[in-house]
Amino acid sequence: MDLQLILALAAGIATIVVIVLATRLDAFIALLLAAVVTGIVAGQDLLSIIDSITTGFGDTLASIGIVIGLGVGIGKILEVSGAADSLARAFLRAFGKGREPWAMGTVGSLVSIPVFCDSGYVIMNPLARSIARVKKGGYVTLALALGCGMTLTHHMVPPTPGPLAATGILGADIGSVILAGIVFTVVLLPVVVVYARWIGPKLEPMLNAQVKHDVYTEVSAASAEGTKEGSSRVSTLTADHEHSGDSSTDSATSQDAAGSAPGTGKKPGAFLGFLPLIVPLLLIVANTVGTAIDKSAQGELAGDAYEPSAWVAPLAFFGNPVVALIIGLILAVYTLLPRVTPRNQVQSWLADGAASAGLILLITGAGGSFGLVLRESGVGDALAEAIASISLPALLVPFLIASFVRLAQGSGTVAMITAASVTAPLIAPLGLDPLVAVMACTAGSMVFSYFNDSYFWVVTRFAGLDGINAIKGWSGITTAVWICSLPLLFVLDLIV
Repeated sequence: MDLQLILALAAGIATIVVIVLATRLDAFIALLLAAVVTGIVAGQDLLSIIDSITTGFGDTLASIGIVIGLGVGIGKILEVSGAADSLARAFLRAFGKGREPWAMGTVGSLVSIPVFCDSGYVIMNPLARSIARVKKGGYVTLALALGCGMTLTHHMVPPTPGPLAATGILGADIGSVILAGIVFTVVLLPVVVVYARWIGPKLEPMLNAQVKHDVYTEVSAASAEGTKEGSSRVSTLTADHEHSGDSSTDSATSQDAAGSAPGTGKKPGAFLGFLPLIVPLLLIVANTVGTAIDKSAQGELAGDAYEPSAWVAPLAFFGNPVVALIIGLILAVYTLLPRVTPRNQVQSWLADGAASAGLILLITGAGGSFGLVLRESGVGDALAEAIASISLPALLVPFLIASFVRLAQGSGTVAMITAASVTAPLIAPLGLDPLVAVMACTAGSMVFSYFNDSYFWVVTRFAGLDGINAIKGWSGITTAVWICSLPLLFVLDLIV
């Protein structure tokens, strides 16, 4: 591998680490500066570096930015209405006391099969916050279990785009890949829960102040009349979280900071609270399943020349994450809030939600900028070629290619596709089974999620982890499942 590209990668990573840990600047600036440094050291033209930064930023937010904004809006309404708390109590009753991390990891893994984990995490995070609020602790454990549960199926179970593309490129049977991915997920989920339970209590005291306040200070909506234009309502839940009874009948109390008449209202039940979450997810699932069936019928699993059939078009429209979450937000506003809630108050809550998403959007976009500079500098391709040229056990070739590409440019999907593309001509010469090759690509792509991965920023910002604590929590848990997937690959290789 070209020494210049190694230096470029090292310089970029060092820039992020130094700025985040040792300066007054935040991760947004660190990622942008790292992109500039990496491009310069790699020998890119200065103007092309800027083009990569802006293109990477725009492309990343085009796919996830609107979804984050809408998801945060739904989450805000769930919180202020008390519906999230009702859902949390329902989850606690269903899984039993002491099994909350299992609940979040399992739900995360199920949600992320049809939905991008970025979107799914934004949608489901309010549940983790509300469960932590009910328990009065343990938020980091729940946030990590939820996030990594989603990582498992997002990387390993079609019809998510990465494993589906790898399946088509390597010519594996999609049914076998789905089965193997589910088995890997079931075996690795205990690793997720054990790591989250181990590291969570150590990091809980390190929560940043804003997230700690947001998680453990509950705001609830209450009906009120005569609210003055521009007034703000500060609401707090005063009910004892330890009492028994149906959460749908818990009373919410509010204090009006501007002197308007206070009111009380009942929290929505778990069923109503679940609607703004389940309807978008079902729409997205319908789109994913319909598209997969249509592609399979056309014999184009890789999807390079795929043209949707007429019957798929409505599913594709309503199942698009943007449209689905718009529907979810409308449902949240009109089913969870009392009819007498003033319009300006609802708009204020939505504005608060949008404001909280602002930094997440900036950092996520900057992560995309850094990733594109790394790709266009040639670091990813050079790493893949170097690993492929080394004499290794056959299944380690796609595994290590995916791992190094993931480290170099951040995207697990890109890492899977790159590893599959490089490995495809080597299947016959190496005597590697296509199923094993696909699973090696998907498992390898989970390694050490860090600064150049947009999902790293989504999880760590919502989880309230900064700097080295983010690495200990999120980078550590993804590396744990990466390591533990390796024995599973050798077992699979022996079986097939």
